[in-house]
Amino acid sequence: MNEDSSNFLDFKKRQIRSYFFSLQKDLTESQKGKIPITYVHLRLPVDKITPSFENKIQNELEKNYLKINVREAKVGDLKSVLHIYNMAWSNLKDPHGNMTLGSLKKVFNSPGVEILMASVYGMDVGFIILDFEGTHNQYGIIAGLGILPRFQGKGIGKSLGLATWRYFKQKDVKELRCEVFIENKHSHRFIKSLGFEEYKTTIYSMEDFELKKDESD
Repeated sequence: MNEDSSNFLDFKKRQIRSYFFSLQKDLTESQKGKIPITYVHLRLPVDKITPSFENKIQNELEKNYLKINVREAKVGDLKSVLHIYNMAWSNLKDPHGNMTLGSLKKVFNSPGVEILMASVYGMDVGFIILDFEGTHNQYGIIAGLGILPRFQGKGIGKSLGLATWRYFKQKDVKELRCEVFIENKHSHRFIKSLGFEEYKTTIYSMEDFELKKDESD
């Protein structure tokens, strides 16, 4: 992989990660640089996503009174992604990361990135951002997830999870991976409920989350 490709992948990671991390406004610049930001890494080998496990999730969803539809997002759906993100993270005590339509379009147009949208009776209620890593794109990455607050706990996440498994299986990936902020207990429990297992933790600095000015335009 050449240096330009490596920098581009780094941009995607930081761009997506910056959306899903919150930081207190009153910290000084020197304090920000010293913050240890711990993420838990989880993985799920594709061969562990057995037909019986898929059927179990599918049966649970079929009992749901909501009719959930999942589709691949188009550029016209990005305003909905932005709205869902802002609503999903508006109840955090700390301010959420800055997402703009322009920066979201940059990620959406990046090679390998796919966004799946979930809708209920024609209303967009959730999204999941997918990506690939590895020298042969052998790892399918769940890079971000957002669900409108009033639809959380109603099967939207499981529908997106099932669609994610099927999408990555078609791409012949060997393993699904994601990383979750250690204090985000809700997301951590949800990911583990889908069969993911922890395999390491990583401590980042704020520089791993912040974008250069020309990247965030």
